[in-house]
Amino acid sequence: MQRIGIAALCYLVPTFALGFVWHLVLFKGQYEALGMYRHDVIVPFGMLSMAIQAVFFAWVLDRSFSRSDVNPTKRGLRFAAFGALLSWSFTTLAVAAKNVMTSVPDYLLIESAFTLAQWAVVGPLMAFAHAKANHQSPYFT
Repeated sequence: MQRIGIAALCYLVPTFALGFVWHLVLFKGQYEALGMYRHDVIVPFGMLSMAIQAVFFAWVLDRSFSRSDVNPTKRGLRFAAFGALLSWSFTTLAVAAKNVMTSVPDYLLIESAFTLAQWAVVGPLMAFAHAKANHQSPYFT
């Protein structure tokens, strides 16, 4: 349970920070131009969604990726590729398919970039923290 909790925090904290800055500060104008989001974003709903995702992805990491013999770096990269593809399917493709927006290609570009940035951080971070909690990493003593 500790391994899952630590890995979940390694997803939740950076995802919330990056998501908040990306969507509501750095690219706020681009998202507003897409005309698809509410003006009064409900941050607690976003946080709850991320918390659910964090537990799910931490559980998948623990059950499916931590059993391999590869080092934590390779494990983190493999997990990041898995997480990015799965996340992209429900945070980018599904949203583009069912939401009204001014430009689907613009949305696909900006949200795909976010997903890549997010998983470049959280995938390896989760794998390293999980390995440390599991005492499998040669990088932590």
